[in-house]
Amino acid sequence: MDRMAGIINLDHEQDVLEELTYFRCGAAVPFAGRYRMIDFAISNMTNSRIESVAVFTRRKYRSLMDHLEQGKAWELDRKRGGLFILPPDWNDPTDISRGDLQHFHNNIDFIHRTYADYILVSGSQNICNINYQDVLEAHKESNADVTVIYKSVEELYPEHNFAHKLNFDGNQRVTAIHNDKQNTNVYMDMYVIDKNFLHKLIEEGIAHGSSHFFLDGIKAKLPDIHIHGYEYNGVHALINSVESYYRHSANLLNEANHSELFKEDSPIFTKVKNEAPAKYSPNSHVTNTLVANGCLVDGEVEDSILFRGVKVGEGAVVKNSIIMQRCEIGSGAVLENVILDKDCKISQGRTLIGAPEKPFVLAKRKTM
Repeated sequence: MDRMAGIINLDHEQDVLEELTYFRCGAAVPFAGRYRMIDFAISNMTNSRIESVAVFTRRKYRSLMDHLEQGKAWELDRKRGGLFILPPDWNDPTDISRGDLQHFHNNIDFIHRTYADYILVSGSQNICNINYQDVLEAHKESNADVTVIYKSVEELYPEHNFAHKLNFDGNQRVTAIHNDKQNTNVYMDMYVIDKNFLHKLIEEGIAHGSSHFFLDGIKAKLPDIHIHGYEYNGVHALINSVESYYRHSANLLNEANHSELFKEDSPIFTKVKNEAPAKYSPNSHVTNTLVANGCLVDGEVEDSILFRGVKVGEGAVVKNSIIMQRCEIGSGAVLENVILDKDCKISQGRTLIGAPEKPFVLAKRKTM
């Protein structure tokens, strides 16, 4: 059986979620009540029988390391393979590489030592539930050099404006990679590549002074190499702005969307925290809301997401909002179209109201 190893490349991902990425990288941003965005990338890999996963990270990764630990939540705390968190290594005086090619160059031992024949490279901003074994089979059948994964979206949103788009011939061979805002074939920042071919492209990129592996090593060689397109048909969320984060979070309140992303046969794993079940007072009223463990609800909550340990005081009203871990909302407070980062406190009687297209965001550990 052909094996794959995984690389989650965070190097070129910008921290674009405003207050939510003041203190953490985007991959560590909480999502869907109890997860982090990176949980989906790692879970997809382990569900696809990938046993070695490397994470390339450059900035604000303390929160990410605290969350991932040794990879136990994904059964990656193993003797062979496992989870490798790989910050850049600045100790090689001969290193002339730049950009994310520094990561590929400085951590080339991960690629050399893995028993895998193929490498699956992914980012963290595309949320989905995908089986990479299906992608690998399509890759081998097409005899491609690289297989890129894309989603043909029904409707284009602002987050798609700067995503790469794909054109194909009749055999799903990629003929163009561009930023056409009208094209609906959205590249999901995921691709499968032969390990030896990956090593060759890394060496060529460094020799030519390149700085972005995908753009300079794959996209730029489009006329000369065979790039195959694999269409993903499941639920998909591209999160590269506060507005996209807010809208896709709200989409999970639709039972069909939630069930398709969190499948029983391919679960999404996260760091385990043992907490008591949520507790609702007789005066509480909760509708269409995701409520995590450890919450204490004594007010009205509607169309919202409450992370672990949130406290909603008596008479408080929370609508269309995302309230992260251990936030406290005082009695009589009113929140609508609001995102509270972890450990925020809203005083008694305060009112915070944002707009559906521009939610009010409060940074971590703030008090109002």
